[in-house]
Amino acid sequence: MIILGVDPGSNITGYGIIKVLEKDGKLDRTELIPVDYGVIKVDDREHFNIRLKKIYDELVQIINQHRPTDLAIETAFYGKNFQSAYKIGHVRGVVILSAVNSGISVFEYTPREIKKAVVGRGNATKEQVQFMVKAILGLKNFPEFYDVSDALAVAICHVNKTFVPNKARFRDWKAFLKAHPELAEGEIDLKSRRKKK
Repeated sequence: MIILGVDPGSNITGYGIIKVLEKDGKLDRTELIPVDYGVIKVDDREHFNIRLKKIYDELVQIINQHRPTDLAIETAFYGKNFQSAYKIGHVRGVVILSAVNSGISVFEYTPREIKKAVVGRGNATKEQVQFMVKAILGLKNFPEFYDVSDALAVAICHVNKTFVPNKARFRDWKAFLKAHPELAEGEIDLKSRRKKK
């Protein structure tokens, strides 16, 4: 399994590709190998449409070179600056389009989910995310840009979410037993023991 994580930006878009290795014939989320990472820089003096095309074209090249199975991207972020959020929305659009046109599944995660998956806390700083990305992937040096470590963090988050799904929540004990009938017999045994006492 090869995952492409992307941190979209109107001037710098970070990308990171990781591979999940197999262990005993199964994918192992603890065996992550960094394949490639970097940034797509665009000239902010160029017309915005031209910048979007450059981001799209370069991402398609990266996809064609590495053939990822999944693309993971951060969900839309609504900051105080409307113009910045508006531009990032466009960049997200071309990133998602590059994946869909290449037949790749797209997965979105909130900034909080990503930080929690990598650092263990949803309010972690960019420095903490970068440090943990380096440790998890065994990188010798910190990536030059936070955009790169953020993109790798999105990819790591996707691995964690894929292999450790959210625990199902149940309304009550009866609903839990309905979902797990193999445990119902044990529950009956407990009731009968309580009655005997």
